[in-house]
Amino acid sequence: MTKTTLSVLVLGGTQFVGRHIVEALLAGGHRVSVFTRGRTPDELPGEVERLHGDRDGGTAGLSALEGRTWDACVDVSGYMPRQVRASAGTLRERVGRYVFVSTVSVYAEQSRHPIREDDPLLPEAGEDVTEVTGETYGPLKVTCERIVRDTFGDRATVMRPQIVAGPHDPTGRYTRWVDRVAAGGLFLAPGDGSDHMQVIDARDLARFTVTVLEEDVPGVFNLAGPRLTWREFVDAAREATGSNARPAWVDVDTLEAHGIGWRELPAWVPANGEQGGLMDVANERARAAGLILTDPVTTARDTRAWSAGTPQKTFLTPEREAEVLAARGEGAEQG
Repeated sequence: MTKTTLSVLVLGGTQFVGRHIVEALLAGGHRVSVFTRGRTPDELPGEVERLHGDRDGGTAGLSALEGRTWDACVDVSGYMPRQVRASAGTLRERVGRYVFVSTVSVYAEQSRHPIREDDPLLPEAGEDVTEVTGETYGPLKVTCERIVRDTFGDRATVMRPQIVAGPHDPTGRYTRWVDRVAAGGLFLAPGDGSDHMQVIDARDLARFTVTVLEEDVPGVFNLAGPRLTWREFVDAAREATGSNARPAWVDVDTLEAHGIGWRELPAWVPANGEQGGLMDVANERARAAGLILTDPVTTARDTRAWSAGTPQKTFLTPEREAEVLAARGEGAEQG
């Protein structure tokens, strides 16, 4: 049976998740158009069609889409209801399936273990809310999801990824830990090693998106990778980078006493905390629909291969790390 070549519009598509989705679509032999503001250069292949506009401009900002049709749309840049309301309305009769990339931050009970697709969601944000903050991000996505489902019905697919990891990640949340392990020596590791690290490799998300489009799959899906204890995660990162790094586990009380929290230790979520369920996200529904997960060592290895030549964000500085380790009688060696 010959596979059908699809024409796919990606709203976004030049950075990280969108970039991986575009590359996966091209690898599958599909035709891709991306719609962006066109303000920054991209590294996408030349065969990708570039369309420019601004979703913040409402229907008028989407004029580049007029008179066009696609088999499907993948929305990776819809953060505010007014953006999604405009794109959904414009594309309702112009695309077949509409895939909306949401987030696990939509769940109301984030301490639940595990978190499943049918769990309660946060209250919706008003469609007039335009500021994306830590408090509004989840509620805004809840509203966006509802707009997509109301507009497209069975032609809607909603994907709720966790922290997304892999090459080209601008957030650095996962990358920071792989880089620190790669640096070697003794390093500050949060907790006692029994909390969990669970991310989704961006390339797994991208390949699943292609599967959803090729097989015309509706529904709502959590996208979560293998669930590792932090000890297992550190071991995987050491194997991936060939590092001799040694974790110095620092308990929550000590971290708090030094004023160190999630801003300095990205992606660390205490298992018994208010958001502990975000590192216990069920993925059975997506796996049954075709999600295939990359081995954690491979994710760490490929992320480090990219990050080694790319400037990264600074979270916990070496000086602060050394200060905490010294306070508990250990020096922060650098390998």
